[in-house]
Amino acid sequence: MQDILNLLVRFRDGEEPCAIATVVETRGSVSARTGSKAVIDCEGKVVAGWVGGGCAQSTVCHAAIGAMREGAPQMVDLDLDDEVLGTGMPCGGAMRVYIEPMMPKPKLWLLGVGRVAECLCQMGALLGFDVIVDDALAEHERYREASRLIDDDLDYEKLAPGAADYVVVATQHKGDHQSMLRALRSPAPFIALIASAKRSGLVLDYLRQEGISEADLARVHAPAGVDLGAKVPEEIALSVLSEIVLHRRGGTGEPMRDRLRRRTAGEAVAGATA
Repeated sequence: MQDILNLLVRFRDGEEPCAIATVVETRGSVSARTGSKAVIDCEGKVVAGWVGGGCAQSTVCHAAIGAMREGAPQMVDLDLDDEVLGTGMPCGGAMRVYIEPMMPKPKLWLLGVGRVAECLCQMGALLGFDVIVDDALAEHERYREASRLIDDDLDYEKLAPGAADYVVVATQHKGDHQSMLRALRSPAPFIALIASAKRSGLVLDYLRQEGISEADLARVHAPAGVDLGAKVPEEIALSVLSEIVLHRRGGTGEPMRDRLRRRTAGEAVAGATA
C-alpha cells in the first residue's frame, strides 16, 4: 500500500493522470481479494498493485482508460464464470471493481492585474483550478491563492497552457491583442478576453490580420463571460468563471427551474398519451 501511495504522489507531482482500481466485492473463486488495489496509467497499463490477471485485468484497464477520459469513476462488474458473456475466464466467481480516475487539476492562466484578476484568482482556486498568474506587475500579497506567479515575463514567453487549460486575458487593453496571439499559439481550448464589445472586435480583427484561422478563433471568448448583468469586479469574475465551468462541464446555461418545468411538462404529456 505504501508503494501505491508513493506512486500516486509521483503521478500528482508530475501532473499525469492515472486511475486507482479497487476490488470492493468478490464472490466464489477469484484471484484477487476484497481491498486489492492497482494503479493504472493513462495508457491502460498496471504500474503497481494487483486486481486479478488475464482478461479480468484487461477489462479493468480498459474501463480505467474510459474513466480517465470521462473524468468520472466507474463500477465494473466482472463475471469470471462465463466464457461467452463474461471475461472469458471460467474461474467460478465474480467481483466488482471500483475505478477512480486521479486527474491533474485544470490550470487557469491569468494575464493581467487588478481587482478582476484578483477575484478570478480567488474564485478559480476555490473551484479547483490550479491558478497561474503571468504578469510583470503581479504581487504575491494580492494573489495568495495562485499556485504559481510569473512576474518576470514581459512578453509572455513563459505562457505555456496545455490542451486542457484555460486562459483569461485581463490586461485592460494593455497589449491584450499580442497576449491573445501568443495564447492562440498554444493548444488551450478556451481563451477568454475581458474587454468591451468594441475592444473585442478590434482584437479579433487584429488576430485575423495576423493569419489566425476562424477555426482557431472559435477558441476565443470575447467579450468573456455569460450575461449576468455584472457591474462590479467580483460579478465580472463570476461571469467569466461561469462561462469556463459551462465549457468544462458541458452545461447549457439554462436556468434549472426552466429545465425542471420542461421535464415536468414532458412527463405530463407522456403520461397522458400512455
